[in-house]
Amino acid sequence: MSGFGWASTTDEVLGAIDLSGMTVFITGANSGLGQETARAMAARGAHVIMAGRDQGKLDEAEAAIRAAAPDAQLDTITVDLGSLDSIRASTSRARQRFAKIDILINNAGVMATPFTHTADGFEMQFGTNHLGHFALTGELFPLIERGTAKRIVNLSSRGHHMGPVHFDDPNFTHRPYDPWSSYGQSKTANVLFSVGLEQRFAVLGIHAYAVHPGGIETNLGRHMTQGMRDGLMARISKSDTGFAWKTIPQGAATSCWAATAPELEGKGGVYCEDCHVAEVDEESSTGGVRSYALNPSFADQLWKLSEELTGVKYPS
Repeated sequence: MSGFGWASTTDEVLGAIDLSGMTVFITGANSGLGQETARAMAARGAHVIMAGRDQGKLDEAEAAIRAAAPDAQLDTITVDLGSLDSIRASTSRARQRFAKIDILINNAGVMATPFTHTADGFEMQFGTNHLGHFALTGELFPLIERGTAKRIVNLSSRGHHMGPVHFDDPNFTHRPYDPWSSYGQSKTANVLFSVGLEQRFAVLGIHAYAVHPGGIETNLGRHMTQGMRDGLMARISKSDTGFAWKTIPQGAATSCWAATAPELEGKGGVYCEDCHVAEVDEESSTGGVRSYALNPSFADQLWKLSEELTGVKYPS
């Protein structure tokens, strides 16, 4: 058990960690949690590859990190997780430019979007939050295999409590669209993806972790109307009377912990929150992980569906 918890920050979590010689690839690194994770890891000596959709925003984030850490080793690469063509092009460039990836942090995401679709026709939240990262990780796998740390961190959320993956209709083709059901499904998928990675590749020393960062005010909520925001806060306040927002450095701390903590060595396929591995809890709305998000057969079902939808095949 680490001495870290709810209020721990990235710099505290990484204080005793030396990341010199490590290459870290972070999606959504142009703002919020991703940018803070990049800053904190670069400050500990990592070579950080910052991925995002917009080169201009990546440049701004890189400049901000360099202002705080002039010696930071940073690279940027553009990728749109809502487009398989963009993912293939980006990962092809990454395989040419970089020798390895020690730590992959699948941080990017969207939340509570209107009913829209990715370039490939997937419902936006399931398509971006899960399928995009499934495809990206698969295409980057040769670099991950050449790394030494071999850790993959998938940003999930306590939002996975909102529901399981609907394997018969993941893209809301037949059922009415609900932005929170969609978000919950995509966040459950992030946990199941971590379980699936662990099932297949722990034997290669590759381990995967799902992370709930906590409640943080970032641009993740940009699609929410005021009514949706009020409704969400009412739901949180009713279920969690002690709820408090985290700062961005506090929110990114669990990602940094899962990516580096010595006590997690050789142990993956778990869901982490507040810098510890969460227990299975079917009732609590204030913490824990639902058993359906860790179910090995659901993880296998999602893996097969994801391969079918994306066309991406992992090493067998």
